[in-house]
Amino acid sequence: MEWLAPVAGPPVFLVPPGSLDAEVITLSGPEGHHAAAVRRLRPGERADVSDGAGTIAECAVLSVDRDSVALSVRSVHTVPAPEPRITVVQALPKGDRGELAVELMTEVGVDAVIPWAAQRCVVRWQGDRGERALAKWRATAREAAKQSRRAWLPEVPALASLADVAKRASDAACAVVLEADAAAALSHLTLPDQGEIVLVVGPEGGITPAERAALGEAGAVEARLGPTVLRTSTAGAAAAAVLLTRTSRW
Repeated sequence: MEWLAPVAGPPVFLVPPGSLDAEVITLSGPEGHHAAAVRRLRPGERADVSDGAGTIAECAVLSVDRDSVALSVRSVHTVPAPEPRITVVQALPKGDRGELAVELMTEVGVDAVIPWAAQRCVVRWQGDRGERALAKWRATAREAAKQSRRAWLPEVPALASLADVAKRASDAACAVVLEADAAAALSHLTLPDQGEIVLVVGPEGGITPAERAALGEAGAVEARLGPTVLRTSTAGAAAAAVLLTRTSRW
């Protein structure tokens, strides 16, 4: 069977970890429907399959059914987990800006996005509303990871409190709080080569003095991003890009 070269990068589909050992992989469910009905894959076309945990299989389409696609595995390779790990603690933005923030940070390469219920957040995740919002963030991260051809899915854990964020900052190799009035510039900070870098992005109304004090006691340093003030939904992606250019990852 002839291998049809893709015009752009081949599409990426996700399967559960441990599913890439077979010679033939069948995409079914939502991934199969997307491959067959949305992407309209044809036999011979290239498609990649990832387990979201570093392993990618390069495949060719064998057959296409109504809601499923059979793929022949041509090669499998593993991408090591990136170092240092970039984690962004994201205060909850208003409306759909939370999904925008997650999408941008996933495409940039952030390894974890932690939703944070900062004191000045207008939005509150409570009960069923909180569960639906978290599910949207996770679905956004999943789709953005596929679009950007990431080998590793970003982690999107449950809503964090100030105590949770302070603990994460304390355990990190480096923790930074974005503040427009900080004396240090983010681009001038000394960064570790390994471990976790935690970046805290506050809400539109800013981080309260009590929150700043708690994060400072946990070992976080404050840094400014630049002369302009970004929205909370875009600051994380911009700051992560700055950090990534200072490491061997970019």
